[in-house]
Amino acid sequence: MLRSLLPCHRLTTSTLLSGLVVPDVPLEETEILRMESSKNNIELVLLITPTTPMDRMKSIVSASEGFVYLVSSVGVTGTRTDVSARVQTLLKDIKQATSKPVAVGFGISKPEHVKQVAEWGADGVIVGSAMVKLLGEAKSPEEGLKELETFTKSLKAALI
Repeated sequence: MLRSLLPCHRLTTSTLLSGLVVPDVPLEETEILRMESSKNNIELVLLITPTTPMDRMKSIVSASEGFVYLVSSVGVTGTRTDVSARVQTLLKDIKQATSKPVAVGFGISKPEHVKQVAEWGADGVIVGSAMVKLLGEAKSPEEGLKELETFTKSLKAALI
């Protein structure tokens, strides 16, 4: 891992990269990644899932930089019909353990989802699969970008 990590970090010294989200790396295996990120002024954002035990959640929250990424559902990323009510409890627990912002991702794909998690106390949302799907289904790159603009405006409007 160290060999593949270092060139990435050298590259970032000449870019505007300020944070890094690396899913599927257990906390116990992030020491080198955290050290290299710190040396390069890059915030390493760690993930908490609905199955993360409370004591482990506190350790992850402590080690995460910039913000805490709350995974809204168990399983792989992708669009969902709704957001689990468990997210509300998880947000409350995380907010009691840290003053860092908490962003919710995995399955956030509709303005209703954005509104719901914001009402529950999320400081941000992460939308990925819905955007990739929208762009992938567009008839042209230009159309995709127009649809993406409309979509992101609808997500933002859910917060007003």
